[in-house]
Amino acid sequence: MNTIRRSLRPVLGLSAALLTVAGLAPVPAASAAADPAYKVLVFTRTKGFVHASIPTAIQTIKDLGAAHGFTVDATDDEKAFTAANLARYQAVVWANTTGDVLDDTQQAAFESYIRSGGGYVGIHSAADTEYDWPFYGQLMGAYFNLHPAIQQARVNVEDRASASTAHLPATWNRTDEWYNYQSNPRATAHVLASLDETSYSPGEGAMGDHPITWCKTLEGGRSWFTGLGHSKEQYADPDFRQMLLGGIRYAAGRSKADCRPETGYVPLYNGSTAGWRQAGPGGFTNADATLSSYGGTGLLWYDAKEYSSYSLKLDWKMTGDANSGVFIGFPPSDDWNSAVNNGYEVQIDATDSPDKTTGAVYGFQAADLAARDAALNPPGEWNTYELLVQGERLQVYLNGVLINDFTNTDPARSLAGHIGLQNHGTGEEVAFRNIRIKDLGSPPATVQAESYSAAAGVSPYPKAGANGGQTLGHIDPGDWARYDGLALNGATGFRARVVSGGPGGTIQVRTGSPTGPLLGSVAVPNTGGWSTFQDVSTTLSNVPAGTADVYLTFSGSGGGLFDVDDFTFTRPAAARVVGLAGLCLDLQGGATANGTQAQVSTCNGSPAQTWTRDGQALKAFDKCLDVSGGATSDGAKVQLWDCNASGVQQWSLRDDGSLLNPQSGRCLDVQWASTVPGTKVQLYGCNGSPAQRWSLSS
Repeated sequence: MNTIRRSLRPVLGLSAALLTVAGLAPVPAASAAADPAYKVLVFTRTKGFVHASIPTAIQTIKDLGAAHGFTVDATDDEKAFTAANLARYQAVVWANTTGDVLDDTQQAAFESYIRSGGGYVGIHSAADTEYDWPFYGQLMGAYFNLHPAIQQARVNVEDRASASTAHLPATWNRTDEWYNYQSNPRATAHVLASLDETSYSPGEGAMGDHPITWCKTLEGGRSWFTGLGHSKEQYADPDFRQMLLGGIRYAAGRSKADCRPETGYVPLYNGSTAGWRQAGPGGFTNADATLSSYGGTGLLWYDAKEYSSYSLKLDWKMTGDANSGVFIGFPPSDDWNSAVNNGYEVQIDATDSPDKTTGAVYGFQAADLAARDAALNPPGEWNTYELLVQGERLQVYLNGVLINDFTNTDPARSLAGHIGLQNHGTGEEVAFRNIRIKDLGSPPATVQAESYSAAAGVSPYPKAGANGGQTLGHIDPGDWARYDGLALNGATGFRARVVSGGPGGTIQVRTGSPTGPLLGSVAVPNTGGWSTFQDVSTTLSNVPAGTADVYLTFSGSGGGLFDVDDFTFTRPAAARVVGLAGLCLDLQGGATANGTQAQVSTCNGSPAQTWTRDGQALKAFDKCLDVSGGATSDGAKVQLWDCNASGVQQWSLRDDGSLLNPQSGRCLDVQWASTVPGTKVQLYGCNGSPAQRWSLSS
């Protein structure tokens, strides 16, 4: 197969299967409310290959606009890229552009437009455009490399909740000119569809993992790109036209989606109901990799595994004013009321009281209603939940936006347990797709000390008042207990619940062996008697990453030193770093790669804005806020980088609110004191201005 590198020369029956009771049809599609009117600019300038399909693309987008409430202007004139003109449009479509099409002033205007919340749509050879403009490359996602001859290929639709792909089958056979890209956009974009390279001949530059349609956010703006759209014939296809419409609606902010990068998830449901079982009446139909509720009240729950620290994502859609919910943290039971009485429900309901409507932890805590309403798609359209569970903290994200942050304080309940979907009753139809989970691998919040893997000298001891009814007792000097495979990532402290009517002593925390590396030690006093419990704590150092076998070793004078009830490895509390105009310290595009630019953006509670203090380091994604190259000059880049304990990663919070980098003697500063989301932060001489004032807020 010949492989072509594009030149810059200007040349011309579903069958519904019931999980429980048969006889009821899947949920019918509901019509979404019409979008508020908006305007779109279609830009088609070429300085390289000229696609014959460009006029067809323009007319197609105009036809979509006429049918769906937006107006369209089309131009190949780069002079349209001024701040005043771009401000008239909610999205700009780059339709088969090629080459270097904007000058520096026009590029600056478009960058400002995106940072101010504008939308970008790229079609096909928009990836063969502006190779020397880094911002455009970040916005679009991946530059063109090579392509083989036009041929049919199988498209795997990975996200069937986006407005651009929800209508598509899980696999979609298409004929097009399939681009190979210079890099894989998956690390910085949310992939909506990818190519199965075994279904065609990708030629030189085959990618293996081959995204072809994706979306992302960048510095306050929205971006949607598809590699489809080479030939005129594409634009006559209803599925492709609907795909373009959905991409335009997302870019224009009319349809919401979670476009954060997504890796490491495994499916719990994507067509197969293995591991799921129904409790209570009613149930769910299973067709087209979609679960649709009927009857009830009941619960479809995943009984194959319990989870304690995880990110659960799922797509859901209501029909009208329906009612359902996602239950978490309940024990195994075929009585659906067990989930109600022991777990928590994240509600799905268009209308109810604040603590019982969409995004609420039902009956316990309402969502942030303003944030929820801004992120919510209406009945008839798909939404995406992320339920992020870390210990007894639950964060609820709707279409990528944090809308609820709840901590369980009820000792009779826990966020750890099983996961389930509610079928609420007749007429309460809610559908679910693409249920997937990432096990975060964190340890239990608390380890019962008597649950050791091996020990010397010690043994469990029944004791009133002990959690679980027992302590680790009979502790004498030189004794030890081992706990296998504890996850230590990010641990900075150790806390133990102890009791002593004896002389007291010391707990040493070690790894590998009873004489292995010492992470920390803590003194245990006489607590006032063998029935008086007390917490003792210490900081840890040189904590290894990943999991390790942990040894508690004991020292002191005499015998019967103390008992240990339980212990916890503590981690710094996550916080937002809030600065000028209430904007949050953020990582550009939510990226995790070394060198990712730090910036300020509208606070949204995402992981890219979640920082922890580790000594004088600020950490996100297990990496550190860093001064590029150890620079000490004004304007030096501030970025994300692997933690290395060097001076370029130290930030001292001073009394005036500034974050000083002691090595350089300069402060963390918002460039130009700008209040526009997406503005970069930099190193700059400390001056006490509002652009250098920060606060850590949980």
